[in-house]
Parts: sequence; C-alpha cells; structure tokens
Amino acid sequence: MTQLRKNRSIAIEFVKMEKLSPQEEQAMKIIWSLGETHIRAILDDLGGEDEMPYTTLASTIKNLERKGYLSSRKIGNVSLFKPIITEKDYKKTFMHGFVKDYFDNSYKQMVNFFVENEKLSPKELKEIISIIEKGKK
Repeated sequence: MTQLRKNRSIAIEFVKMEKLSPQEEQAMKIIWSLGETHIRAILDDLGGEDEMPYTTLASTIKNLERKGYLSSRKIGNVSLFKPIITEKDYKKTFMHGFVKDYFDNSYKQMVNFFVENEKLSPKELKEIISIIEKGKK
C-alpha cells in the first residue's frame, strides 16, 4: 500500500463519517466530479443562484469542511475546496449501514426486497449475477 493511500485510510478511520443532508450530498457530488474547486464553480454546476443562494452554498461547504469531508486552501481571495472522503468510501460506509439497519446485514435480503417489490427486473438480476461472476475470476 502506498504511503498516501495508507495515510488516507488512517484519516478515514479517524473521521467518523456523519450522514450528509440532501443539500450536502448534492454539493459533494459536484465536488467529487470537479475535484478541487471553488464555491462559484459549484454554484454554476448547480444551475446558479436560482437553485441555491451563494450564502447557503457557502454555509453548506463550511459544514462539509467542519464534518471532515473537505479540506480548503486559499489562493488570493478565493478558497479552494478539495474532497478528503472519496465518493466510493462514502457510499461504502452508508450502504453498509443501510443494509445492516434495514436488511439484517444481508445483501441477499436487500436484493430479494427489490425483486419482490418489482424494483429489480429479471434482466437486471442477470446483469448483477454476471458482474458477481466476473468479479470472482
């Protein structure tokens, strides 16, 4: 394991990931796609101030930084924000909690739930099986 990867893993272990609000998740999805960025670029990606006022987004970003999801640095008058937690790590943590809390820690029960509620078609199920089989090789 590289030193950077090891340090990032250690950092993630020490940061207790808090579940993000829908607004925070929306901002993080943009930051994950843009990489290091500034508030105006995030706002532009959101659709401008008609979607979210600048001050609301700035507060959201500061909350994300306080929660340990972002780091920041200043260049002149502009603050740049960079994700500390990867999208993959976030999804892994909260999907695991979701499966644990709602499906007795059984991914099989979760898939069965979606099949029974007709949210997963036989074709999609076959695709999932194919993905699993490819991963085992």
